[in-house]
Order: sequence, then C-alpha cells, then structure tokens
Amino acid sequence: MPDHSTISRRSLFLAAGVGTLAAPLVLQRAAALARSEVDATDMRVSPIETRSLKLGSFRILAVRDGIRPSGAPNETFGIGQSADAVAALLEENFLPADRFVNSFTPALVDTGSEVVLFDTGMGEGGRDAGMGRLLEGLKYAGYTPDQVSVVVLTHLHGDHIGGLMEGEKPAFPNARYVTGRTEYDFWVNPERMGTPAEQGHQGVLAKVQPLAEKLTFIEDGGEVVPGITGLDAFGHTPGHMIFRVESEGRALMLTADTANHFVLSLQRPDWEVRFDMDKAQAAATRKKVFDMIATDRLAFIGYHMPFPAAGFIEKAGEGYRFVPVSYQFDV
Repeated sequence: MPDHSTISRRSLFLAAGVGTLAAPLVLQRAAALARSEVDATDMRVSPIETRSLKLGSFRILAVRDGIRPSGAPNETFGIGQSADAVAALLEENFLPADRFVNSFTPALVDTGSEVVLFDTGMGEGGRDAGMGRLLEGLKYAGYTPDQVSVVVLTHLHGDHIGGLMEGEKPAFPNARYVTGRTEYDFWVNPERMGTPAEQGHQGVLAKVQPLAEKLTFIEDGGEVVPGITGLDAFGHTPGHMIFRVESEGRALMLTADTANHFVLSLQRPDWEVRFDMDKAQAAATRKKVFDMIATDRLAFIGYHMPFPAAGFIEKAGEGYRFVPVSYQFDV
C-alpha cells in the first residue's frame, strides 16, 4: 500500500492552498484551466475547488464535484407549500426567489493510515454539464485515485455513485467499498423494475454491482475504520446513512443528504423535499440529526450545502440556522 503521509503529499496540500485562503496565483491557475475548457460565463463550470480541514490528527478534504443551477425552487423544496411561501423564505435570506444552485461535494478523510472517500459525485456522465470533477479535485489536492483505500457510499443515488467507474473500470482501483446493507438490498432488488425507483436500480446495477466482490456492509453504529462510525439516517432513501468522524477529541458529522438546502431544508425541516423517498421519515430524521448536531455543537459537512459544504447549526425558530465554517479548522 502506498505511503499516504509522505512529506511530498503534505507539501502538495500546502502548494494547492487547500488549508486556508488559496494564494492568488493558485486561483489564477485554476481559473485559467477552467477558461481553457469552457466558456467562463457558464456558471455551471467553476475553477477546481477544494478545502482542507484539520480534525485532530485527521485531514478532511472537501471537493466540489460541480454545481447545477435550477429554477422553481418550490418544485424541489417545500412540496405542498405555496410558491409565495418558498419565495418569501428565500428572499428573507438574501437569496433569489425564483432559482437556486445545487452543489455536490464529496469528502475525503485522510486518517494517516487510510484514505477514505465519501461518495463519488456524478462521474463521467455529468461532465457534459460541467460536473464530475472529483478526480480533478483530488489530483489538484495531491491525491491519486489509487491512494484511496476505502470508498464509503452514504446512499446509492446517482450523484453519489456516478464516479465509481471510469470507462467501465473502477475509478479507485485499490479501494474496498462500504455501504449500508438496507440501502444496497433495496436498490438491487428486481422489484424496483416498473416503479419510480427503476432508474436508480439500473444505475446501481451498472455502477455498484460490478464492485460487489470488494463491497462490505455496515449497520447502525458500525465502524468503517478507527475514528469513523456509521449511523442510520433513513428517509431520503431507505438505507441512507450518516457518519461521525472523530480524532483526538474533535468530531465532525458527514450528513450526506439529510438536508439538501441550507435554508429551505434547515430553517423549515418539516417541508417536504421532492428527492426524499419517504418524506415523513426524512423530515423526522432531519430534526433528530440536526437537533443532535446543534446540541453537541458539532461541525458537519452536508453534501449539498454551499461549498465547502461545512458549517455549524444553531436552533432558530421552528428549525435551524446554518453557520458556514470560517477558520475554526485552521487554528
């Protein structure tokens, strides 16, 4: 197994500027790379973005796989609420009333002995839309795909499993794979055919099932590697899981898709979300998870939060206020 803690790799972290604010030359380089590939006026395509956080002896890397602008927020968040109510909440939070931007952020945890990747983004299928940039981001931060030793799948929606395969070969050739058994059993079941879950079923057969020999399952409270524990957080999907990461007395939660918007899903946790498969259970899970995070004053990374997708939560009114991370993990 390659040495994941070499000085050269650590130097690459610093050179890439992923710890605090990136140096101007690094930002210029990233912007130039983006402009050389696409029209920079297309907001879907941005410079490669990564952010490194230090958690005890662990290093956590957030990588922006891409963004997707959309209209009609009320058709995704606040199902059953009036368009005016959704628009008003957005405007109260200085956001456009008629559109939103969805961000996709896989996270990598380097424990020093293991390199654990959580979710894989859109992969090659999303690149025409300016997404699927995880591998670029890892390279930019000093990692190669063969250094990833574990790939954890929080759930098996396409934007989380799309990067598992590259050209019909595993994108992370030396990795073993971990997901929840409840989640996997649901999606591979042929009973999904002819139902709204059929497309997801086909995606899992194409992206996950070819890796079955290297796949292990985790249950509620199970350990991925020392310092990383899985917890059930069902609702968004039948077996959706979140993960607690802890090192030297510091902890952070990877909440995956428990909340899909930093205002609409957090300030109004009871509002239904189109992509939640069991909407009532997903709302109950949101409140349970974020009550715990707020009470324990934990940091969290949410897959669809504004990049770098990391922050804190405080209880506010009927929901929660999102507080983006600043320099808490740099000092």
